[in-house]
Amino acid sequence: MTVLQGPLADRDAWSAIGKCPIEKTMGLVGTKSAMLIMREAFYGTTRFDDFARRVGITKAATSARLSELVDAGLLEKQPYREPGQRVRDEYVLTEAGTEFMPVVWAMFEWGRKHLGDSALRLKHLECGAQAHVEIVCDNGHVVPPDELGVALR
Repeated sequence: MTVLQGPLADRDAWSAIGKCPIEKTMGLVGTKSAMLIMREAFYGTTRFDDFARRVGITKAATSARLSELVDAGLLEKQPYREPGQRVRDEYVLTEAGTEFMPVVWAMFEWGRKHLGDSALRLKHLECGAQAHVEIVCDNGHVVPPDELGVALR
């Protein structure tokens, strides 16, 4: 269990509604299709039709999700032109989008472990070892759930 510290410890004296980073993040990427588009962006997908096909959603839904992710600053549009074709946009990860990767990989790891073991694994390419998502403090210590606290800054 995560420990709430200081004034946060009195759960009846404060409300996280509208202030919680989880709530705000879910407001940006809280749909299945948005998360799957981010997954595809991490896998290198950049083209509109490829997102629609690989996520399995309509072109209208793809357009809406890509626009939301661009507005949220997770993806950005970059123009490209195939020879003899009109200029189109591709969608690439921004710095904020790249920083979102651990969220998606944490969901990957949780799903792999709890929803039926998948043959898929995260892997450190340099040494070949299996990779994991962990919470690490600024001093480099891995922080287990029972040692994690939330405090006001």
